[in-house]
Amino acid sequence: MSIYKKVLGTEFYRLHPMLQKRYGFSNNKPFHATGVMKTIKKGPIFLYPIYWLGTKWKLLYPEHGSNIPFTILNTPKIGANGEEQIHWERIFYFRSKKRYFNALMSFDAERNLIKDYLGEPSVLYSDLAFTVSTNGELKIESRKQRFVIGRFEFPLPRIFQGLATVTEKYIEDNEVFHVKVEVKNPMFGLIFMYEGEFSNNDLE
Repeated sequence: MSIYKKVLGTEFYRLHPMLQKRYGFSNNKPFHATGVMKTIKKGPIFLYPIYWLGTKWKLLYPEHGSNIPFTILNTPKIGANGEEQIHWERIFYFRSKKRYFNALMSFDAERNLIKDYLGEPSVLYSDLAFTVSTNGELKIESRKQRFVIGRFEFPLPRIFQGLATVTEKYIEDNEVFHVKVEVKNPMFGLIFMYEGEFSNNDLE
């Protein structure tokens, strides 16, 4: 059973049918799609050294703009500890540069949430809470976060956290998925945001 089915339980079946297919991972088949980010925004200029540093871990990047092509690949796998995982690879194509926003997710049955390790190798951890709206949209919100150094993890005070809100829906008229991601800090405000659409021809 998909980790997203596990975390949502019966709520999973309130998702739009195309989102159920997207997050169901039947037969452990990867989900691959292409699309365009209508807008990608960044935070204050003094955060740009962090964005540049983030490129080394396929986590953050300093570029921004409009109508940026991108691809997304979600690949089911089994971790070294035997747990089911979903690897997320998001690539944004800024002319001659490719920028990444990668993560590895798994299910925490005791706390009924998704564990999200961000970057490669992972440098940030976040608890993720999944909910379904009344109109079948998926909402993801980050909770507690930790800084990761090798095998060691240290709780991040809220003042240093980048708290994410993700909404994803399916637009039937255009037959596309729509996603919006906002990451904000309690003190600095917006860290980054992207919004766009993508499609996968393998889903029916």
